[in-house]
Amino acid sequence: MKGTKTKYFFCSLMFIILFIVWTLLVCLTDVQQIGPQNTKVGLATINKFFKELIGENYLLYIITDWSGIIPIAVVVSFAGLGLCQLINRKSILKVDLSLIVLGGFYVAVFLVYILFEYVIINYRPVLIEGVLESSYPSSTTMLVICVMSTAIIEFNERIKNENAKRFVKYLTILFILFVDVGRIISGVHWISDIIGGVLISFGLVLAYCGARAGAKRKSKLC
Repeated sequence: MKGTKTKYFFCSLMFIILFIVWTLLVCLTDVQQIGPQNTKVGLATINKFFKELIGENYLLYIITDWSGIIPIAVVVSFAGLGLCQLINRKSILKVDLSLIVLGGFYVAVFLVYILFEYVIINYRPVLIEGVLESSYPSSTTMLVICVMSTAIIEFNERIKNENAKRFVKYLTILFILFVDVGRIISGVHWISDIIGGVLISFGLVLAYCGARAGAKRKSKLC
């Protein structure tokens, strides 16, 4: 189990380093004024090519935007489960360690989201209701991958029926793919935003897996 934890953390570190390198490339490489209101965009040639190839689909943007309610509902559900355990067991030490780790993971995802609301790397390739919004990394991509991937892990342990477990797992994977591919096709993000969102999401999810493996090992030793 210790070796597994180390592997997860190593892979997490690799993805986080890749994200940092990718972010620097977006900031410093091929920066051109190709965005709305002449905003500057890194990796402009690649981003412009994909933008012209994909175009815009506002219906898909709205659908994928509203789909963000589902991972938020998942977060609220697991938070509620943890709160119920705390109330019933009357001690945070008796709450499932996996839920405590999951709560810490949610906080980390939220902090990354807030960080890039203030540290603006790129603006969207389109105006949303006439407003210029930051777009790097894709927050919807990050939210869906982070929350739904970790939900699969929790569901896998908490759902006892094997058929139901497989159904929920594949349905969740399809949802992740639909939303993330939909964000690309909708044209409301530069392709570099989506790639950045995927890289940081993998880094965070793998860190969660490492922390969870460590928590399981600790619970067995207690």
